[in-house]
Amino acid sequence: MRDHRSLVAWQVARALVSQVMAITREHYHPRVSTIFSQMQSASLSVQLNIAEGYARQSTRSFRHHLTIAYGSAVETAELLDLCMAENIVPESVVEPARQQCSRAQTLIMGLRKRYCPKE
Repeated sequence: MRDHRSLVAWQVARALVSQVMAITREHYHPRVSTIFSQMQSASLSVQLNIAEGYARQSTRSFRHHLTIAYGSAVETAELLDLCMAENIVPESVVEPARQQCSRAQTLIMGLRKRYCPKE
């Protein structure tokens, strides 16, 4: 592996951030600014924790950051579900991001199992 950008999990997380940014840009309304802000932060946390954990070049640190990234992916999914349930964003817009989020979660767990077996 060359750097964190070669990780498929990071690439999927990066695509998720782009989707979340597009959703929040296209469907912004002041009444949902807190939800959108939190969703942006959570999705960024997925991408950035994968990168930071990998960059530290420590199995223990990588595992810790992957755990945080996974939690942030779950948080992002919950916020996307909330946006759909409250009719803030149409399901047709939310669903691709939810699928990307689910894929990120699966890939993060795969990385944890492959590179960071329990100590």
